[in-house]
Amino acid sequence: MTSAATLSSPIADDPYLWLEEVDGTQAGAWVAERNRATEAELEAQPACGALRERLRAILDSTEKIPYARCHAGLLYNFWRDATHARGIWRRTTLDEYRKEAPAWELLIDLDALAREEGENWVWGGVTWLEPGGQRCLVSLSRGGGDAHVVREFDVSSHRFVPGGFILPEAKSDIAWIDHDTLFVGTDFGPGSLTESGYPRIVKEWRRGTPLDAAVTVYEAQPDDLSASGWRDATPGFEREFVQRQIGFYSSELFVRRDGRLLKVPKPDDANAFAVRDQLVIELRSDWQVDGAIHPQGALLAADFEAFLRGEAVFGTLFTPSPTTSLDGLTVTRDALLLTLLDKVKNRIVELRRDDGRWQARDVDLPHNDGGNAALESWAFDRVASNQYFLTVTGFTAPSTLYLMEAGAAAGEALKTMPAFFQAEGVQVHQFEAQSSDGTRVPYFAVMHRDTRLDGDNPTVLYGYGGFEVSLKPSYGAISGAAWLESGGVYVVANIRGGGEFGPGWHQAALKGSRQRAFDDFIGVAEDLIARRITSPRRLGIMGGSNGGLLVGAVLTQRPELFNAVVCQVPLLDMRRYHLLLAGASWMGEYGDPDDPAEWAWIGRYSPYHRVRAGERYPRALFTTSTRDDRVHPGHARKMAARMLEQGHDVLYWENVEGGHAGAADNAQTARMWALTWTFLRRQLRSAPDNQSA
Repeated sequence: MTSAATLSSPIADDPYLWLEEVDGTQAGAWVAERNRATEAELEAQPACGALRERLRAILDSTEKIPYARCHAGLLYNFWRDATHARGIWRRTTLDEYRKEAPAWELLIDLDALAREEGENWVWGGVTWLEPGGQRCLVSLSRGGGDAHVVREFDVSSHRFVPGGFILPEAKSDIAWIDHDTLFVGTDFGPGSLTESGYPRIVKEWRRGTPLDAAVTVYEAQPDDLSASGWRDATPGFEREFVQRQIGFYSSELFVRRDGRLLKVPKPDDANAFAVRDQLVIELRSDWQVDGAIHPQGALLAADFEAFLRGEAVFGTLFTPSPTTSLDGLTVTRDALLLTLLDKVKNRIVELRRDDGRWQARDVDLPHNDGGNAALESWAFDRVASNQYFLTVTGFTAPSTLYLMEAGAAAGEALKTMPAFFQAEGVQVHQFEAQSSDGTRVPYFAVMHRDTRLDGDNPTVLYGYGGFEVSLKPSYGAISGAAWLESGGVYVVANIRGGGEFGPGWHQAALKGSRQRAFDDFIGVAEDLIARRITSPRRLGIMGGSNGGLLVGAVLTQRPELFNAVVCQVPLLDMRRYHLLLAGASWMGEYGDPDDPAEWAWIGRYSPYHRVRAGERYPRALFTTSTRDDRVHPGHARKMAARMLEQGHDVLYWENVEGGHAGAADNAQTARMWALTWTFLRRQLRSAPDNQSA
């Protein structure tokens, strides 16, 4: 096999390009054959069917929390259960929502709509006409992909608007300007999309006119990531914005006034947004202004108009520490709520302006699972109210939803999820491992208090390590029922590439430094073995998307450490990733394989090019979706095909629907996870030693 570092063409040494033909006849036959083999083996296991039914019951449970968002004083919820496989969109009042069994008003029955129209509709969400409008734009996908059909809906009449706004299937970006006008970015024809497949052109589209008559507002460059437009409808502070997304971590922001675009002079790698009369800026790198240095990871605010004039005086809303980072932000009428990560544990700080100065106070939180809870907040109505929703969840504590109010001492518990698995005696531990360069890497280990440290505990290690995504505690009803309840150990690794310690933690594993994420993950595995929590024959790894790349790379680099690999909707062919679907948008994360200097380090870890015959690899299960239009299913297909050709023991399963989530409804989700956990149970509980090729 040609060395990965010397490849000069995207098709060099690649006999499996035909598997990139998503709906190709030959590729479809290969997928069907592999699916049959995987299903025949795993679904024949005695416990697989029962596990599938139990997981389906969890997903279909009517006792789940019906999470809602408020619009014009009413709460809207999208809901799936056994009766509504594709789901229903509905609404109720806050008083009804407080009840154990609220009375809901049905707006859209997606199952009925799919039957009526002969379409495989999957819900994609809504975009409201603000403030308080009765119109919204409903997004629907065929099979669960990122591409959507967009249709205008009137909630007062419960029907799609005859002759209303409609967009055909595309990866569109659309927003209201007013009742009769939209910002729209979509596939307008040749040259209208970026190389990543996202809208390049923003247009203004008037009701009653054809789409091709829409007026161009802005054009990004073909090699940019995307362009978009939107309107801030806050009364008294209405503004129109256009954004040029240069790459995943760089952008330009413009205010549109009188048909002109005024550039907001923020750093390209900073995020910025308006909150009434303020511009809030989140820094990804140090920023020197007027002799003052604002550190990477800080959150700043300045008067919006003064900032445009270059006369701003900044207020510092948050300054990071070595162990503390900004995890999220929620805006209410009079407050900003900062969700912080402190040693990978959440807390919330409330900020208010008093005489032009920002004042901060810590929010008293409800129960937090012994300090290991994750917090998520979102505004009830950011224009009219200081109320906000807050969820508190932990590895062993089911989620509780609260209605909070900025400035208030306590919140109101609205809903609590039931316990879907037996967690009595299960404890959460936070440990640190040492990576190869000496960096201390935290991780959570969830296990029963009676777990014996004898190296014989079946353990699943999960990781992601990319795109500044933080892995926090969460109540895993599926993993709890399938794994923890029966004595398994579940581990979540907070490796570099994520956002657990701010932008620097992420940037430490960017591009040519990607190996650090893999080394961190390997370090956690070695620490689990050194603590005798587990051993190589009892240790499995799992990851999806960028996490699929992670476990694929570690599979090829340290196969002796593991006995099972679950690789989900993965990137694996890093020579061609930028040519497949949305892949070009991730070059800011991984680099450009067409640049020989960058391919030199990408090729050192590209799993598809590193795997080879004659090695002993742990048994692997690759899963993906035919309808994944974000990460191409060809990655998983080709990796499985190459490993099978080389004589390795590999299972492969591809769902025909589901997009990047891998499944389009609860039945598909239950089957996917039943196969996955059956594979892990079989490999880690019964296998006497490492599976060889």
